[in-house]
Amino acid sequence: MKRLLWLDVAKGLAILIVVYFHFFRTYFEHGELPPPDWSTWAAGLTTFLGIAWLKLSGLGFHAVGVFIILSGWALMQSTARRADKGAVAWGEWYRARLLRLYPMYWLAHLVYLISPFNARFERIDGRIFLSLLGLRFIDISNNFYYLNAAWWYFTMLIQFYLFFPLLFAAARKLGPATFLVAACALGFAVRYLLLVVYPQNGMWVQGGFALCRLPEFALGMALGMWDSRAPEKVERFLLGGLGLLTGIVLYPAALQLYHGLTAYT
Repeated sequence: MKRLLWLDVAKGLAILIVVYFHFFRTYFEHGELPPPDWSTWAAGLTTFLGIAWLKLSGLGFHAVGVFIILSGWALMQSTARRADKGAVAWGEWYRARLLRLYPMYWLAHLVYLISPFNARFERIDGRIFLSLLGLRFIDISNNFYYLNAAWWYFTMLIQFYLFFPLLFAAARKLGPATFLVAACALGFAVRYLLLVVYPQNGMWVQGGFALCRLPEFALGMALGMWDSRAPEKVERFLLGGLGLLTGIVLYPAALQLYHGLTAYT
């Protein structure tokens, strides 16, 4: 099974969109567009483009979901390559993953602490030890966004790594379609419990409890399995015009799901 370079490119683009989205949100905490001006054709076009940019930029947070899908795909692909050569040594697998994640995560903390260009809105206290461990779900309201709000993703990711041997075994046993349906059922059931039945802080649904994002991660795993079985067909659909057309049709419909649902942010 070959490594998909376009998958790495897509992950990189998703990260860039997330970075841009945070820049966009920060800018509009202090700035705003000029008042609409429809007096002339040129002024109207400028107003229209500004509004369109504003609306499209506001959707940038969806790149997080895309990155979760791509992460599930990449992790499934790399682990399947190892499994094809024999039984996976999960102890070594955990060691390799954690050694890949934590040093860069700790380096990000170091940059935050020594950089003169950071805006520090919170004091450095005992919470930094939980942050360094990635355990930002402990006392979640005080720790989830501590120091750098974007670091919540690390907390979710290490949970997925913890669960992954079970997810991998289930996916291989059930097959991609059945596994995806079961994972979606579990993920949406957990969301329903935390949002409706036993309402909790929305940070748990955002990623504090990784099972809430299992549908996205499992979709990536299923896509990875389908791609390994029929790579030409899957990549022709995703990278060709049909995949783009499907996305254009489904995305506006999916946005309607936001209306009338329980908010958690």
